[in-house]
Amino acid sequence: MSTTQSERLRELLEPLVTSQGLDLEEIAVDSVGRKRVLRVVVDSDTGADLDAIADVSRALSAKLDETNAMGEGAYDLEVGTPGAERLLTEHRHFVRATDRLVKFQLTEGGELVARILEVDQEGIDVEVPGVKGRKATTRRLGFPEIAKARVQVEFSRKDSKDSKKAMKEEEEA
Repeated sequence: MSTTQSERLRELLEPLVTSQGLDLEEIAVDSVGRKRVLRVVVDSDTGADLDAIADVSRALSAKLDETNAMGEGAYDLEVGTPGAERLLTEHRHFVRATDRLVKFQLTEGGELVARILEVDQEGIDVEVPGVKGRKATTRRLGFPEIAKARVQVEFSRKDSKDSKKAMKEEEEA
């Protein structure tokens, strides 16, 4: 049974990432011109700040140098977090996206844009925004009903808890 380089690297690096309190979300080796780039995406329930990224990057770099897992040629190591419009593929991704607006492609066809309210083992409860003055409605989606889900970027959210908190702090200052 053959394994890909990415799978071998995942086996080598995942314990290090986990020991830093992070999840290894993605690993990819790409060729950019004559260089190779190892891209490692990490995350956690509370997110990963720059210090955590730097720490895990140093640990991964040391392990890669020690084991020569990338071979003799030059390569760049890039460690980061998932993008703003991340694809939700694991249960933990849906949990982390609670209170976020998500675009769902449904297995039966069609799309739905809704805010994740709650996640359990069988599926999620979402709030579908009202259209043309109508009130928002709630809906239950079982995981088998979801073909694809991607977080949406929101530049301004009128009812955001964070923006209300920030406005209150500004008033008090």
